[in-house]
Amino acid sequence: MPFSKFIVFPIFVALQAASMMLIAKFIAIGPESISGPALITWISFQSWAMYFLGGCTLKMAGKTIIGYACGIIAAVAIFKLFGVLAGPLGEYWGLALAVFIVVIPVMCAEKVEILNFIPAWFMGAAVFFALQFMSGADTMAEYAEIAIPEMIACVVGLAFGYCTVSFRKWYEKKVMPQTEATEQVKKSA
Repeated sequence: MPFSKFIVFPIFVALQAASMMLIAKFIAIGPESISGPALITWISFQSWAMYFLGGCTLKMAGKTIIGYACGIIAAVAIFKLFGVLAGPLGEYWGLALAVFIVVIPVMCAEKVEILNFIPAWFMGAAVFFALQFMSGADTMAEYAEIAIPEMIACVVGLAFGYCTVSFRKWYEKKVMPQTEATEQVKKSA
């Protein structure tokens, strides 16, 4: 595809990104301690990328949502287990052992079809760790207060990823001869 036709796609994605920034303040979620109450756009941008990492399918978007939720649960398990282990082992060893123990079942989830998108678990946990450190949350109610905005931002990002891919498929089909469009779609999938 010549650049003069291709440039429409980057402009579309740029418009999407700009529109996310514009709508963020209208999605009032989350406490101030995690940049609330607006949508936490850095999480949405991450999950937008996860849509591509997952292969650009709705099935994998669903697995990403499940993975983010399971990652949050794993992160909470690490925090709670660390709280128990830090006393007798100290913080250094207590944290290492808590992570070791929790990562075993996380990795075993690879054997369960609906749970097997492990990168989403790690991303969900990493985002939750960041939010927890920002907020200082340490009760289950406070964990829920940061988990909900994380999940909403995840879903928003996945929706943007879906729109990106849908637009590209539609646009390439419209502007490219059929054989060239088919080859491009195969390459991008």
